[in-house]
Amino acid sequence: MIKLPDAKNSRRETSPEPTRAALVQAALKLFGRQGFDGTSTREIAGEAQANIGSIAYHFGGKEGLRAAVADYIVETVQAVAGRALAAGQAPASGQAAPAGDPEAARAQLFAAIEGIVGFVVAQPHAGEIVQFLLRELQHPTAALDRIYDGVFEPTHRRLCYLWEQATGEPAESERTRLTVFTLIGQVVYFRIGREAVKRRMGWHDIGAAEAAKVVAVTTDNLSAILAARMGSKPKMGSKPPIGSKQ
Repeated sequence: MIKLPDAKNSRRETSPEPTRAALVQAALKLFGRQGFDGTSTREIAGEAQANIGSIAYHFGGKEGLRAAVADYIVETVQAVAGRALAAGQAPASGQAAPAGDPEAARAQLFAAIEGIVGFVVAQPHAGEIVQFLLRELQHPTAALDRIYDGVFEPTHRRLCYLWEQATGEPAESERTRLTVFTLIGQVVYFRIGREAVKRRMGWHDIGAAEAAKVVAVTTDNLSAILAARMGSKPKMGSKPPIGSKQ
Protein backbone atom coordinates (compact mmCIF):
# COMPACT_ATOMS: atom_id res chain seq x y z
CA MET A 1 0.00 0.00 0.00
CA ILE A 2 1.28 3.47 -0.93
CA LYS A 3 1.46 5.74 2.09
CA LEU A 4 0.29 9.33 1.60
CA PRO A 5 2.25 12.22 3.15
CA ASP A 6 1.42 12.79 6.78
CA ALA A 7 -0.41 15.95 7.75
CA LYS A 8 -1.57 17.30 11.09
CA ASN A 9 -5.08 16.15 11.99
CA SER A 10 -5.31 14.29 8.70
CA ARG A 11 -7.59 11.34 8.07
CA ARG A 12 -5.79 8.06 7.39
CA GLU A 13 -6.54 6.69 3.91
CA THR A 14 -6.15 3.04 3.01
CA SER A 15 -6.32 3.08 -0.80
CA PRO A 16 -4.96 5.80 -3.11
CA GLU A 17 -7.12 5.01 -6.16
CA PRO A 18 -10.52 5.67 -4.53
CA THR A 19 -9.00 8.83 -3.03
CA ARG A 20 -7.82 10.00 -6.44
CA ALA A 21 -11.24 9.36 -7.99
CA ALA A 22 -13.01 11.15 -5.12
CA LEU A 23 -10.77 14.20 -5.56
CA VAL A 24 -11.50 14.34 -9.29
CA GLN A 25 -15.25 14.12 -8.64
CA ALA A 26 -15.06 16.80 -5.95
CA ALA A 27 -13.02 19.11 -8.16
CA LEU A 28 -15.39 18.61 -11.11
CA LYS A 29 -18.32 19.60 -8.93
CA LEU A 30 -16.68 22.58 -7.21
CA PHE A 31 -14.80 23.97 -10.22
CA GLY A 32 -18.06 23.91 -12.18
CA ARG A 33 -20.07 25.50 -9.38
CA GLN A 34 -17.57 28.04 -8.03
CA GLY A 35 -14.89 28.33 -10.68
CA PHE A 36 -11.23 27.34 -10.47
CA ASP A 37 -10.07 30.50 -8.70
CA GLY A 38 -13.08 30.45 -6.37
CA THR A 39 -12.35 26.95 -5.10
CA SER A 40 -9.67 26.17 -2.54
CA THR A 41 -7.78 22.91 -2.21
CA ARG A 42 -9.11 22.66 1.33
CA GLU A 43 -12.68 22.76 0.00
CA ILE A 44 -11.90 20.06 -2.53
CA ALA A 45 -10.32 17.84 0.09
CA GLY A 46 -13.29 18.39 2.39
CA GLU A 47 -15.78 17.51 -0.35
CA ALA A 48 -13.80 14.36 -1.16
CA GLN A 49 -13.29 13.51 2.52
CA ALA A 50 -9.58 13.27 1.79
CA ASN A 51 -6.30 14.45 3.23
CA ILE A 52 -5.48 17.88 1.76
CA GLY A 53 -1.94 16.63 1.09
CA SER A 54 -3.34 13.98 -1.25
CA ILE A 55 -3.98 16.64 -3.90
CA ALA A 56 -0.27 17.34 -4.22
CA TYR A 57 0.49 13.63 -3.91
CA HIS A 58 -1.79 12.54 -6.77
CA PHE A 59 -1.81 15.60 -9.04
CA GLY A 60 1.12 17.80 -8.09
CA GLY A 61 -1.27 20.58 -7.13
CA LYS A 62 -4.51 22.28 -8.04
CA GLU A 63 -3.62 22.84 -11.71
CA GLY A 64 -2.77 19.18 -12.13
CA LEU A 65 -6.12 18.32 -10.59
CA ARG A 66 -7.88 20.51 -13.16
CA ALA A 67 -6.06 18.61 -15.93
CA ALA A 68 -7.20 15.32 -14.35
CA VAL A 69 -10.79 16.58 -14.37
CA ALA A 70 -10.43 17.39 -18.07
CA ASP A 71 -9.10 13.88 -18.75
CA TYR A 72 -12.00 12.38 -16.79
CA ILE A 73 -14.46 14.34 -18.96
CA VAL A 74 -12.72 13.13 -22.11
CA GLU A 75 -12.91 9.50 -20.98
CA THR A 76 -16.56 9.80 -19.95
CA VAL A 77 -17.78 11.51 -23.11
CA GLN A 78 -15.67 9.29 -25.36
CA ALA A 79 -17.44 6.28 -23.86
CA VAL A 80 -20.86 7.81 -24.56
CA ALA A 81 -19.91 8.88 -28.08
CA GLY A 82 -18.29 5.53 -28.76
CA ARG A 83 -21.51 3.66 -28.08
CA ALA A 84 -23.50 5.86 -30.46
CA LEU A 85 -20.79 6.18 -33.12
CA ALA A 86 -19.33 2.71 -33.06
CA ALA A 87 -19.24 2.03 -36.80
CA GLY A 88 -15.81 3.25 -37.75
CA GLN A 89 -14.04 6.60 -37.62
CA ALA A 90 -14.14 9.70 -39.76
CA PRO A 91 -11.32 9.98 -42.32
CA ALA A 92 -8.35 12.12 -41.42
CA SER A 93 -8.35 15.78 -42.39
CA GLY A 94 -7.81 16.19 -46.12
CA GLN A 95 -8.87 12.65 -46.99
CA ALA A 96 -12.02 11.88 -48.95
CA ALA A 97 -14.76 9.95 -47.19
CA PRO A 98 -15.34 6.48 -48.67
CA ALA A 99 -18.74 5.70 -50.11
CA GLY A 100 -21.17 4.28 -47.56
CA ASP A 101 -24.76 3.24 -47.03
CA PRO A 102 -26.91 6.41 -46.74
CA GLU A 103 -29.69 4.59 -44.89
CA ALA A 104 -27.26 3.17 -42.35
CA ALA A 105 -25.68 6.60 -41.89
CA ARG A 106 -29.05 8.21 -41.28
CA ALA A 107 -29.96 5.52 -38.76
CA GLN A 108 -26.70 6.16 -36.96
CA LEU A 109 -27.37 9.90 -36.86
CA PHE A 110 -30.70 9.19 -35.13
CA ALA A 111 -28.95 6.83 -32.71
CA ALA A 112 -26.35 9.50 -31.99
CA ILE A 113 -28.99 12.11 -31.15
CA GLU A 114 -30.76 9.60 -28.91
CA GLY A 115 -27.47 8.81 -27.16
CA ILE A 116 -26.60 12.48 -26.66
CA VAL A 117 -30.03 13.18 -25.19
CA GLY A 118 -29.81 10.13 -22.95
CA PHE A 119 -26.57 11.38 -21.46
CA VAL A 120 -26.77 15.19 -21.54
CA VAL A 121 -30.44 15.51 -20.61
CA ALA A 122 -31.20 12.48 -18.47
CA GLN A 123 -27.99 11.75 -16.54
CA PRO A 124 -27.65 13.90 -13.39
CA HIS A 125 -23.85 13.66 -13.51
CA ALA A 126 -23.87 15.36 -16.91
CA GLY A 127 -24.87 18.60 -15.20
CA GLU A 128 -21.52 18.84 -13.42
CA ILE A 129 -19.65 18.14 -16.65
CA VAL A 130 -21.61 20.79 -18.55
CA GLN A 131 -21.05 23.35 -15.78
CA PHE A 132 -17.31 22.74 -15.91
CA LEU A 133 -17.31 22.98 -19.71
CA LEU A 134 -19.27 26.24 -19.73
CA ARG A 135 -16.68 27.86 -17.49
CA GLU A 136 -13.86 26.58 -19.68
CA LEU A 137 -15.59 27.83 -22.83
CA GLN A 138 -15.99 31.28 -21.29
CA HIS A 139 -12.41 31.42 -19.99
CA PRO A 140 -10.34 28.86 -21.93
CA THR A 141 -7.38 27.16 -20.28
CA ALA A 142 -5.20 24.19 -21.12
CA ALA A 143 -8.01 22.00 -19.75
CA LEU A 144 -10.24 23.08 -22.63
CA ASP A 145 -7.48 22.18 -25.09
CA ARG A 146 -7.46 18.64 -23.71
CA ILE A 147 -11.24 18.36 -23.94
CA TYR A 148 -11.41 19.89 -27.42
CA ASP A 149 -8.71 17.60 -28.81
CA GLY A 150 -10.07 14.53 -27.01
CA VAL A 151 -13.82 14.97 -27.49
CA PHE A 152 -15.15 18.06 -29.26
CA GLU A 153 -13.17 17.92 -32.49
CA PRO A 154 -13.17 14.16 -33.14
CA THR A 155 -16.84 13.70 -32.21
CA HIS A 156 -17.93 16.67 -34.31
CA ARG A 157 -15.81 15.44 -37.22
CA ARG A 158 -17.35 11.97 -36.94
CA LEU A 159 -20.89 13.40 -37.01
CA CYS A 160 -19.97 15.52 -40.04
CA TYR A 161 -18.70 12.37 -41.74
CA LEU A 162 -22.00 10.61 -41.03
CA TRP A 163 -23.84 13.62 -42.42
CA GLU A 164 -21.89 13.31 -45.67
CA GLN A 165 -22.71 9.61 -45.85
CA ALA A 166 -26.39 10.34 -45.19
CA THR A 167 -26.87 13.31 -47.52
CA GLY A 168 -23.95 13.54 -49.93
CA GLU A 169 -23.03 17.00 -48.61
CA PRO A 170 -19.25 17.37 -48.02
CA ALA A 171 -18.35 16.59 -44.41
CA GLU A 172 -16.04 19.57 -44.00
CA SER A 173 -18.19 22.13 -45.76
CA GLU A 174 -19.16 25.14 -43.67
CA ARG A 175 -22.84 24.27 -43.98
CA THR A 176 -22.36 20.71 -42.73
CA ARG A 177 -20.23 21.78 -39.77
CA LEU A 178 -22.80 24.41 -38.76
CA THR A 179 -25.64 21.90 -39.16
CA VAL A 180 -23.93 19.48 -36.79
CA PHE A 181 -23.38 22.24 -34.25
CA THR A 182 -27.10 23.00 -34.51
CA LEU A 183 -28.06 19.37 -33.90
CA ILE A 184 -25.85 19.20 -30.81
CA GLY A 185 -26.86 22.64 -29.56
CA GLN A 186 -30.58 21.89 -29.45
CA VAL A 187 -29.84 19.01 -27.07
CA VAL A 188 -27.39 20.92 -24.87
CA TYR A 189 -30.01 23.64 -24.29
CA PHE A 190 -32.13 21.17 -22.34
CA ARG A 191 -29.26 20.92 -19.86
CA ILE A 192 -28.16 24.56 -19.59
CA GLY A 193 -31.77 25.78 -19.66
CA ARG A 194 -32.97 22.93 -17.45
CA GLU A 195 -34.75 25.05 -14.84
CA ALA A 196 -36.57 27.13 -17.45
CA VAL A 197 -37.62 23.99 -19.32
CA LYS A 198 -38.97 22.34 -16.17
CA ARG A 199 -41.01 25.41 -15.23
CA ARG A 200 -42.42 25.99 -18.70
CA MET A 201 -43.22 22.28 -19.23
CA GLY A 202 -44.58 21.81 -15.71
CA TRP A 203 -42.11 19.00 -15.05
CA HIS A 204 -40.96 18.25 -11.53
CA ASP A 205 -37.73 16.80 -12.91
CA ILE A 206 -36.22 15.64 -16.20
CA GLY A 207 -35.76 11.91 -16.06
CA ALA A 208 -36.08 9.03 -18.49
CA ALA A 209 -39.72 9.75 -19.41
CA GLU A 210 -39.07 13.42 -20.10
CA ALA A 211 -35.86 12.62 -21.98
CA ALA A 212 -37.83 10.29 -24.26
CA LYS A 213 -40.07 13.23 -25.18
CA VAL A 214 -37.01 15.33 -25.93
CA VAL A 215 -35.68 12.51 -28.12
CA ALA A 216 -38.96 12.42 -30.06
CA VAL A 217 -38.82 16.16 -30.82
CA THR A 218 -35.10 16.36 -31.59
CA THR A 219 -35.28 13.37 -33.92
CA ASP A 220 -38.31 14.92 -35.62
CA ASN A 221 -36.12 17.98 -36.20
CA LEU A 222 -33.39 15.80 -37.64
CA SER A 223 -35.93 14.11 -39.94
CA ALA A 224 -37.11 17.48 -41.20
CA ILE A 225 -33.58 18.76 -41.86
CA LEU A 226 -32.63 15.56 -43.69
CA ALA A 227 -35.79 15.68 -45.79
CA ALA A 228 -35.22 19.33 -46.69
CA ARG A 229 -31.60 18.71 -47.65
CA MET A 230 -32.50 15.69 -49.75
CA GLY A 231 -35.20 17.57 -51.65
CA SER A 232 -38.30 16.01 -50.13
CA LYS A 233 -40.81 16.75 -47.42
CA PRO A 234 -41.21 14.59 -44.31
CA LYS A 235 -43.80 11.89 -44.97
CA MET A 236 -46.61 11.57 -42.49
CA GLY A 237 -47.10 8.05 -41.25
CA SER A 238 -43.60 6.93 -42.19
CA LYS A 239 -41.48 4.82 -39.88
CA PRO A 240 -40.59 6.96 -36.82
CA PRO A 241 -36.95 7.69 -36.11
CA ILE A 242 -35.08 5.87 -33.36
CA GLY A 243 -36.27 6.93 -29.91
CA SER A 244 -39.61 8.45 -30.97
CA LYS A 245 -42.96 7.12 -29.89
CA GLN A 246 -46.08 6.47 -31.89
